Amino acid sequence: MNAKLDSTVTARPVTRDTFDQVLVPTYAPAAMVPVRGSGLDLWDQTGKHYLDFTSGIAVNSLGHCHPVLVDVLTKQINNLWHLGNGYTNEPVLRLALALTEATFADRAFFCNSGAEANEAALKLARKYAHTKFGAHKSRIISCFSSFHGRTLFTVSVGGQAKYTEGFEPLPPSIDHIAYNDIEAARAAIGDDVCAVIVEPVQGEGGVVPGNPEFLKELRALCDKTGALLIFDEVQCGMGRTGALFAYMGYGVTPDILTAAKALGNGYPIGAMLTTNELAQTLAVGTHGTTYGGNPLAATVALSVLETINTPAFLARVKEASVSTIAMLQGLITDYPQVFSIVRGSGLLLGLVVSDAWKGRAKDIQKAAEAQGLMVLIAGMDVVRLAPALIVSDEQIAEAGRLLRAAIDGMLKA
Repeated sequence: MNAKLDSTVTARPVTRDTFDQVLVPTYAPAAMVPVRGSGLDLWDQTGKHYLDFTSGIAVNSLGHCHPVLVDVLTKQINNLWHLGNGYTNEPVLRLALALTEATFADRAFFCNSGAEANEAALKLARKYAHTKFGAHKSRIISCFSSFHGRTLFTVSVGGQAKYTEGFEPLPPSIDHIAYNDIEAARAAIGDDVCAVIVEPVQGEGGVVPGNPEFLKELRALCDKTGALLIFDEVQCGMGRTGALFAYMGYGVTPDILTAAKALGNGYPIGAMLTTNELAQTLAVGTHGTTYGGNPLAATVALSVLETINTPAFLARVKEASVSTIAMLQGLITDYPQVFSIVRGSGLLLGLVVSDAWKGRAKDIQKAAEAQGLMVLIAGMDVVRLAPALIVSDEQIAEAGRLLRAAIDGMLKA
């Protein structure tokens, strides 16, 4: 094959069929191919318009192509892209200062994704425990139905067997308990546990908020045993619950917090936040990343943080949550044969299907898409909504109208 790239290849039209021809089939994407976005509006290759209530799985919290982010990224693109970890840069220093000033943390480690942030957090917990207590203190406690990433370590810590099947042998000393089960936590968290990792709001596991009593008991058990409490806020953080981070609304402070997704509004970045004492465990050479904290990602993330972390913005998220929940409750009232309850927090919400419609969340998602509304699922029994945090009341009402049209069509079929 000619090593020179044929210009006709790069100019060739691509469609959804191209995915099946050239990409590893780890996903089964929708039939339409989005090509342009603005705010919560999206258009596909045919010019069809969609109202996006997915925000890229809780990533584009300021919507598509937010003008402020476009401006700051464009300026940075013309200044400095990448240096390597032998140097630091001004944008990452500003971002670290802003995050530590806004949270419990003293130190930040930057990487490229939520999985990498959780990997760093779990490695830090293991190394800290080994250094302070000895190698016997290495067990990790997580929750069933949790999701913490797709590396072999993080997928093993995640509590969903479907993601680990075929990848055995898995890393050892990882145990799971039922989410929100205080007695199970008490039974599992002993002196050999180095870390307890939990999502304050389970996303992939069905959009289930943590009970305050459960999270407070995890804090108490970690204090008692010397384990570290890790909050995975990759999906529920960065304003999604109406607080900058969900832990702030619970009054439970973790030892380590992980963030990603909305932190970069679509530009890949992850962060692990922790204390001065714990940060010293990861001395020079013990962990690293090539691209983490590069000037482009850090510039975007700082602008996202500055936009979201204001009282007015977060108050509006709470208002939009009330409006969205009311819209979804209306659907339950009018379609009791289809939907049962709404659960979640802020603008991370799950519409649970009725017993008669179990297993049909994906069908509802497809029907909504046909009407021009993009929604997510969380398992096969929950329709998940995670609109951009800038969603308007008019867009919430329109989402309700489109969902009704989708259900009406399914009931007539």
